[in-house]
Amino acid sequence: MRQVFNILPPMYKTKLRALVNSFEVSIPFTRGFFRYQEWPSNNEAEALSSPPYAEFPADFSNPLQTYFDSHTEGRGIWKWKHYFEIYHRHFSKFIGREVRILEIGVYSGGSLEMWKQYFGPKCRVYGVDIEEACKAYTDDQVEIFIGDQADHNFWAHFKKEVSLLDIIIDDGGHHFHQQRATLEEMLPHLRAGGVYLCEDAHDVRNQFAAYIAGLSLNLHAAHAASPSEHLAVVPTQFQKSIHSVHLYPFVAVIERTESPATEFVAPKHGTEWQPFL
Repeated sequence: MRQVFNILPPMYKTKLRALVNSFEVSIPFTRGFFRYQEWPSNNEAEALSSPPYAEFPADFSNPLQTYFDSHTEGRGIWKWKHYFEIYHRHFSKFIGREVRILEIGVYSGGSLEMWKQYFGPKCRVYGVDIEEACKAYTDDQVEIFIGDQADHNFWAHFKKEVSLLDIIIDDGGHHFHQQRATLEEMLPHLRAGGVYLCEDAHDVRNQFAAYIAGLSLNLHAAHAASPSEHLAVVPTQFQKSIHSVHLYPFVAVIERTESPATEFVAPKHGTEWQPFL
């Protein structure tokens, strides 16, 4: 039996169950999935949050959008157009590097070619699909695995064959049990600084979207450190491992930390203070 532990405090579980029940869906928040021994080790502490969200300038060129717009023949690519800005925002740091990317849901193979073009010749692409026909897209940069993304045993085999990844894109079956199983198995298989992106979480009652919302609450845990002149909080294992959670229309993105924070601090600067506090 897989060793898992609850990731949500009881107070949050009660509130989230009430919220989820109002949507007439059932989310097993208590299941959890973070196994301490499975997390790859990281280095020194990094900044606490992502850079502020800012719109790209009007003349900004997105190579993924350009590729998609010009791709009118050949292997099919089927994506919502607003996804390309999200991809580029979170994936651009890997361009030109030795990046290892997994895409679940190969379909007609067009996006596999797009990733190779975007990241460059050092990119290694892994595709997962339940259809045997997708094996046809294997080449010197692409390796295809055939299996069910809801099957934990399949992922156990995959992780023995493929070392840690930098990017995981779930564009597979889009059902909650598939997305959850994939997240539980593969989020710990990301390298430090890696990006996990799940597509097509449609509808305000979407179970996976509610699951991610519950998961993100762990970023706000605050366990006080020893008394000091400034506020200080000891990061949880989740906060050491997860840098941020981002939500966009139909898309959830989870970013791993480059290196874990050892302490969250709020020092005071200045000499003049109001007396009421």
